[in-house]
Amino acid sequence: MVFATTERALSQERLHITSTYPSISLICEEPLAKSLHDYLPVPVFTDLATSSASAIHTKTDLVTTFGGDGTILHASSLFSATHSVSPILSFTMGTLGFLGEWKFTDYKRAFREVYMSGAPCERDAILEDRPQIPKPFEENATPLPHPDTDWSAIRGKSLGPQRSARILLRNRLKVGIFSPTGERVPLTLSQNHHSSPPNPPIPDIHALNEVLIHRGADPHLTIIDVLVNKRFLTEAVADGMIISTPTGSTAYSLSAGGSIIHPLVSSLLLTPICPRSLSFRPLILPANVEIVLRLSEKNRGRSVEVSVDGMRRHGGLEVGGEVQVTGEEFDRNEEGWRGGVPCIMRGGQSGGDDGWVGGLNGLLKFNYPFGEER
Repeated sequence: MVFATTERALSQERLHITSTYPSISLICEEPLAKSLHDYLPVPVFTDLATSSASAIHTKTDLVTTFGGDGTILHASSLFSATHSVSPILSFTMGTLGFLGEWKFTDYKRAFREVYMSGAPCERDAILEDRPQIPKPFEENATPLPHPDTDWSAIRGKSLGPQRSARILLRNRLKVGIFSPTGERVPLTLSQNHHSSPPNPPIPDIHALNEVLIHRGADPHLTIIDVLVNKRFLTEAVADGMIISTPTGSTAYSLSAGGSIIHPLVSSLLLTPICPRSLSFRPLILPANVEIVLRLSEKNRGRSVEVSVDGMRRHGGLEVGGEVQVTGEEFDRNEEGWRGGVPCIMRGGQSGGDDGWVGGLNGLLKFNYPFGEER
């Protein structure tokens, strides 16, 4: 039922795009592309499953998602091997949708704002309306026409500086796995433990939410040496360890007792899973530090599971092996931003709310009182 609803929404949005913005080509994943071919009057291309991960960002200018937070994570994973991620326009149609910004009923307005008028790419522009030097795609900038068309070919009009959409660059983790001998191990990930075939191996990978080391089916606690900037921090004895971004702080880390971090706070969150010591508390560290999780020689099992944004690494992590994690660096050049996941946010909300506080209260029920109705 959820898939059918999402498919109808996708077809409705695609019909609108093909009729209003005829110069745009559509790329869908294979299952949806096959179904859309039956009733769309224009070709629908599918290339995501067969393209190399490094080439996807060169073929897409905008990614739209229809679903919950997992759908956004999946979209982000398509760019996990690249530094440049296409902006993500997400429509909430899942069970929670803490990361999703737009309701599907606003899809025409959302796409018009993105396509016709641009949005500021300042990391902190979502909260601050300070004066900016006008440049393309920044606050108060004059929008640039699309190279294949002009405003007269578009139904509607350019919103110009009156637009309200903003772009939030969400931090990502840069994750590398090393063997006990210090050799870099290519990452081979799969969606789950059983049915999905592994994806092609790649070197380092980027994660939007978290990287996780867990004991899996082993009945014994894991013993993990934790190093920060090559200095020994502690020996963790726990079910596992989580390193998450601010975006991932409201996911698995939150369930494990980790702190909630605003997405504009550039940081890493180190959270133990069911530690043996009650004094082992979560740590918030600067995003530019390097965290190393090394499976100790004392560990009773010979390997543990490693997953990145919910995708498990085949082969796990052997004793003496390391997971090295640091925050992805942001870079800006004439072509735009490199690094991070640009998410298109709604603007113009009441009281200056950026949506994050409303999400804590409305979706996560932050500090919700017992025995009270509200």
